[in-house]
Order: sequence, then structure tokens, then C-alpha cells
Amino acid sequence: MSKRVGHSYSSSEPILLQSVGGSSKASRFYDEDAVRVSQKIDEELKREWTRIKDAQRKQVKVMLLGQAESGKSTLQKQFQLYYAHQTLEHGRPLWRPVVYFNIIKAVRMILDELDYELANIGSDDSTEGQAVAHALAPLGDVSGEISHLREKLVALISMEDSLASELNGGISVTGGRTGMYVRAGWQALVTPLSPNRSRAVPATGGPPPAVAHVTNLASRTLNASQDEVDELWKHPAVRILLNNRRIRLDESASFFLESVKRISQPDYLPTTADLLNVRLQTLGVAEHSFDVELCGSRYNWLMYDVGGARHAWVPYFDDGTLFHSYLEEDARTNRVDDSLQLFTAICSNKLLKNSHLVLLLNKIDLLKKKLDAGSKVRKYITSYGDRPNTFADVSEYFRAHFVQVHRRNDIGRRALYAHFTSMLDIRATQAIIVNVGEAIIRSHIARTGLA
Repeated sequence: MSKRVGHSYSSSEPILLQSVGGSSKASRFYDEDAVRVSQKIDEELKREWTRIKDAQRKQVKVMLLGQAESGKSTLQKQFQLYYAHQTLEHGRPLWRPVVYFNIIKAVRMILDELDYELANIGSDDSTEGQAVAHALAPLGDVSGEISHLREKLVALISMEDSLASELNGGISVTGGRTGMYVRAGWQALVTPLSPNRSRAVPATGGPPPAVAHVTNLASRTLNASQDEVDELWKHPAVRILLNNRRIRLDESASFFLESVKRISQPDYLPTTADLLNVRLQTLGVAEHSFDVELCGSRYNWLMYDVGGARHAWVPYFDDGTLFHSYLEEDARTNRVDDSLQLFTAICSNKLLKNSHLVLLLNKIDLLKKKLDAGSKVRKYITSYGDRPNTFADVSEYFRAHFVQVHRRNDIGRRALYAHFTSMLDIRATQAIIVNVGEAIIRSHIARTGLA
């Protein structure tokens, strides 16, 4: 916040008044009324300056940093759920088209992968390819079944681009990538619906009704196709390819496809679980404001989700709290290195030396599932060596790497709050939010002299 610099007369400065054409006694002394006015102005200025300083000292900035799909937006929703529940409730209808998009995208990806795999059975001589061919053999030729389902679902699949186009708001992404990319304020493009969800309610300012029209069309199309979507999702060939990782979907896809009967109902309204699972690619920097009651005082938390602009975050933020979220479940070396490099840059950045650091090792639920399914960490990270392939050992291995980066590169001698998290676990995540928040506020109070 820039400071307004000005000059005001204080009561200690003499006010010299000159009366032209007269020699009254008042002209030789201070004008008492003017002095009183000046003193009143000074008092008002001092009160205003104190108010501004107090507001600044009770404002906490929070930056969410991390890789794509690491859980930044889900963490922001968890904050909103805990500290601003009413705003989340008000915005539930706006997420309908995004949920529909998630389902339609998953259906299209499954069909595309099925077509490819079924057309290339036997051509892959790798161990994995032979295992898939062996597993599919008892099913016989299922190409006809899949083609029939595709014909039934073509109308639904055709809605993907329409939904993305309306919510993108004209955003184009370099590299020819397609999908639903949004910037902060995308909700304003979604016209509010009437209680019966059947028509758009005109809103002040005239937001375009096109989004509401496409959303309702997608809703009707999904309702008409729900049986085919369910049949495709439960098809034995799809189960086999998913288990062998030949079909790779967004993490939320299974959640929504399992719930397609519920979501396809005409009166569907997204649940809290839907909002936490939904996948939406955000671009740029989005600011969210929360009033937080901690340690007997009210603080304004300004939370910045940098989305796809993580390398341009410094201009927004030179003090506050940094939440660094790491996609732990995807244990490929390039992801690990990328996250460690980002965390190194955070710890060593001089502009951020007064910021608190919170490290969230996220998606431990997926890590546990993959370890239980037999995935070996050393296959992806050779330095893991012959350590036990248990959750306790694997999680500690990752945590130790980040702690070491902090110890070697931190320039502010700051404490590092490190937590294993699953952002979809509401109770556990909100307990972490409260505990970390209280620790940060205590430090904030000590540093700003509010104690």
C-alpha cells in the first residue's frame, strides 16, 4: 500500500495571521478558532493514520505456490469453507458447468484411449503391453460394444468444447492446448439460475445468457446419456486398462463418474465434496479475502492463488505466508526436482525473507493407495535405493529432502511448518489450517508489536 505523503500544521507551529487595513488586537495574536480547527484536524489525521497502521498490521498475506494439480485451489476452497462458508454456499450453482465439463472430458478420454488400445492389441511387446493383451483376451472382441457406446455418447462429447469456450471467456492458450482455462472472476460469466434451474435469471449488468444456455443443454444431454456413461465406466475393458494405467484420467474423474446418476438429475446442485474434487485450470493470479478470528482478534487474510503464473508472483507479495504444496503422489523424478527447485527459490528469495513458510506434502491418500497396489518408489527415484517401500519411510524420505533444502537455503532463519495432507479430507485439512494459522498469528503479533 502506498503512503500518502502530505503536510499538516500541528498545534506546535505558529499560525501567523495578518489583517490588512486594520490594527485590531486579534491580528497580533493567534486566532483561537483557527488553532482549535488545526488541532481538530491534527487529531483526525492521527486517528486515521493509526487506523491505517492497525489495519496493515492486522492484514495477513498468503501465497499458494506449487505445481499444477498439487491442490492449491482445493486448499483455497478449504479456507473458504472454514472462514467464509456463506460465499461458498452462494457460489454452488456456478460450478455446475465445471462439473459437467469434468465428466464429459473423462468420457471422451476413456473412449479415445479405448479406441487406441483396442486397435493396437498385440503390437506392444513390452511386459506391460503383453499383460494388458492377456487380460483383455477373455473379453473377446469388444470393439463393437465400444463403438455402439460412442455413437450413443457423441452428443454428450460434443458439449466439451462448447462448455470450455463459454467459460474461457475468450482466453487462448499458447501451444494449441485445448480445455477449460479460466481467470479470476470467471464466475461472473455464469448467469444465475432460477430456483427450478430451468431458465436463466437476468442479472444486473447483463451477463451473457450463453453460459446458462450451454449449461442447461449439457445438463439435459447428460441426463439422457447417464446410462451409457455408467455402462462405459463399468465396462470390463475400461477396468482392465485403468488398472494397468493404460488410461490416465484426471484424479477427480473417478469420483464424478461414480456419481453420474446423482449429477445428471435436473435439480442437481454441487455438494461440498463436488467442489473440492472438481478440476479447473486457472491462469493468472486470483485474490481471495477472508476475515479470520484468531487469538482473540480479527485478521484479514488475503490469499493469492497464482495458478499458471507461479513464476510471476513476487511483484504481488513481499511479506506474508507462503503455502508450498507438493504433488507427492506422482513420484517421477522431474516432478520432484521441479518442486524442490521451486521451494529452493522461495527459501532463498530476499524479497520473501519476512514470510512464514508452510510446506504441505499433499495427496497422501493417493500415495498410500499406490504403495498398497505395489508401486515401487525406486522405479521412479533411483536414489531411494533399498529403503522399505512403506508409507512411513517414503513420506519421511520426501519430507527430509524439503527440510534439507530449507536448512541449506533459508535466509531468514524461519521456522518451517511441514504437514502431510489430503486436501479432500475436510476435518484434517481444517485442523491444519487452524493450527498453522494460530502459530503464524502469534509470530505476526510478536513481530508487529501488537502484543
